[in-house]
Amino acid sequence: MDPFVTPEWLAEHRDEVVLADARMYLDGRSAEAEYLQGHLPGAVFVDVGADLAAPASPEGGRHPLPSPEDFAAAMSRAGIGDDAVVVAYDDVGGVMAARLVWLLRTTGHRAALLDGGLDTAVELEKKRAVLPAADFAPVPWPREALATIDEAAHGAAVVDARDATRYAGNAPDPVDPRSGHIPGAVNIPCRSHLTQDRTPRPTAELRDAFERAGVTDADQMISYCGSGVTACHNLLVAEHAGLGMGRLFPGSWSQYSHTDRPVETSPEPGPAA
Repeated sequence: MDPFVTPEWLAEHRDEVVLADARMYLDGRSAEAEYLQGHLPGAVFVDVGADLAAPASPEGGRHPLPSPEDFAAAMSRAGIGDDAVVVAYDDVGGVMAARLVWLLRTTGHRAALLDGGLDTAVELEKKRAVLPAADFAPVPWPREALATIDEAAHGAAVVDARDATRYAGNAPDPVDPRSGHIPGAVNIPCRSHLTQDRTPRPTAELRDAFERAGVTDADQMISYCGSGVTACHNLLVAEHAGLGMGRLFPGSWSQYSHTDRPVETSPEPGPAA
């Protein structure tokens, strides 16, 4: 299954999938409250911060991977079973919902992001969608899908999914203790993969963006971001573009910046000519 599906595909297969609202906000807003203000009809709510992450710590970062048991329990509560096909969305082009899709896909489940997400709605529903609890067996996180902090610090193809300002690190970081990026990492902001209507750019453009950054084989790529959420979007896009399956550095910058490891910043732009 491709990591992205169109609204037309969803309409054709709606009775065969679990639709999941996996919004997340960094400005203090409650994703659940926003869900209750309006969501795609029939979509269950999955809490990215609570269901798809373990408690934060300096050693593990702001959104460490949940234990396989906790993840399985959260999926079961949401009505997502082992055999379910999951289509997830948010209101920012999938860069947050990508966490749910990547976690499911990396443990052998079928899941994809909905092109356009909430923007595709003809009408919104406010009533909470509730599905019966489903059987979802815990599966260990595959070692080959993850990168440690040491591997991220010395990898040959390390990609930072944050926006260019945070990557450059020329101002205090808004949420983490140090500014900058892992030395040698290239910047491919996850939101740069989206058009103005928050759908993925054509495949050729996506491939070109990675290749221009030096990533021609995503099987060698390590993806990170602020806390391991939006980095999943880069992994899904690379797979969609036919470049292969990369690895996630779960702790991302929120873990790395708590250490005394070297930090790199980008040169500030000079005066206009």
